[in-house]
Amino acid sequence: MPSDPDTRASPVPLSDSAAALDQSGIPRGRMALLFTVVLVSAAGNTAMQSVMPSIGTALGVADVWISLAYSWSALLWVGFAPFWARRSDRRGRKAMMAIGLVGFVASMGLCGAALYIGLAGWIGPLLTLVLFAVCRSLYGLLGSAAPPAVQAYVASRTPRAQRTQALSLISSSFGLGTVIGPALAPLLIFPLLGLTGPFFAFAAIGIIAIIALRLRLPNDEPRFATHAYAFDAPYGGSGAGRHATDRAEDIPADDAPAQPRRGQQLTAEAATAPELAWTDRRIRPWLLSGLLGGHAQAMMLGIAGFLVLDRLGLRDDPTAGAGPVSIVLMMGAVATLLAQWGLIPVMNLGPRVSTLSGMALGVVGAVVFGTATQLHGIALGFAIAALGFGLFRPGFTAGASLSVSRPEQGQVSGKVASINGASYIYAPALGVWLYGHSDWIGFATIIAFCIAVMVIGWTRLDSDAALMASADD
Repeated sequence: MPSDPDTRASPVPLSDSAAALDQSGIPRGRMALLFTVVLVSAAGNTAMQSVMPSIGTALGVADVWISLAYSWSALLWVGFAPFWARRSDRRGRKAMMAIGLVGFVASMGLCGAALYIGLAGWIGPLLTLVLFAVCRSLYGLLGSAAPPAVQAYVASRTPRAQRTQALSLISSSFGLGTVIGPALAPLLIFPLLGLTGPFFAFAAIGIIAIIALRLRLPNDEPRFATHAYAFDAPYGGSGAGRHATDRAEDIPADDAPAQPRRGQQLTAEAATAPELAWTDRRIRPWLLSGLLGGHAQAMMLGIAGFLVLDRLGLRDDPTAGAGPVSIVLMMGAVATLLAQWGLIPVMNLGPRVSTLSGMALGVVGAVVFGTATQLHGIALGFAIAALGFGLFRPGFTAGASLSVSRPEQGQVSGKVASINGASYIYAPALGVWLYGHSDWIGFATIIAFCIAVMVIGWTRLDSDAALMASADD
């Protein structure tokens, strides 16, 4: 049935998404399963980040090596997320979700095993970290298959009039996972497993999700033509990417369901779009802003756990440090959600304003976070910075998207996802390395990145009015 034009023109609130999806052909139970697939991944990753500083201290290795252990996985995510997104269009969404969950479970379980035998003293610290990095790479290699498949599964079964809020609901699972992960991490440190408890717990949860996916999710029979886009890695819980959405003015009056074959490639419109270069003058300042601001955010996240251990004097009792680290990360995640679910839609912030105000808050948060000596001040500073980054990430993402035409949306989405992932390849380790030499050098570098984005934003980014005018053309 064609969609009602009046209905298409009226956005549906996020709180009404479940009802809208139920009417559009995706049952609520199935939508909850898709939501869970993404949430489990995000929660497991942030739970791991909560305990890794304590694990590194217990192993007696330098902080920077703990941060570097993530780098290979982040690099693989940047390279393979677009690959899995394209493969999802050809091989089916359900199969790619299963591959992603298998990668997540294998990574968490094997990483937990490697760290457990290392903490038990059966192998040396260096070999422990090497094994951890190798096992962690499974997440970047295979785990990156699930998020774009989930996004495309929902988009291919949702009318364009309701696609934006449906995908917003899926993207919000990243943010919710970054709250749940740190909250659960201290509760999962069992006496027998110690600091590796969260790894095994989330591996078990992932197995349950795989079983539910196999039993409860039907095979691919898309109702609406669409294709998958690369999805951001859930390191910072940005949830900021623009994916398979459509602007109201792009929706034709006869939005009839399409029945693409499994081997169908991208839409003809996207296939005929000109190649979008990285140096394209329309997106270049936005991508540069995203890279610099992403480095600031990644460095802040990399430093956070180790700063908590140092400022609270918990280096001699690493297990006791998992709780305070989790509190700080959870406060940051809540602040990010406040920005993305509250401030941006309520205040109707445009891309340029979001980017500039986010970086200004990032500077304030870095100053408070870098000078605090008590848990309250540390959590407050991190939350202020996270609030700023929560404004910045959607701002630069939307700005890049609005700067190009509709046929180029797939290309710009992949570039934005690559920029977001590239920030986590070496920036966390760089931040920890600078912090290890001097607190002030580390935070001065973060502030410098934020100020650089503010300068670029003030001088080179298009105004919100100009972006919206171009979007209406």
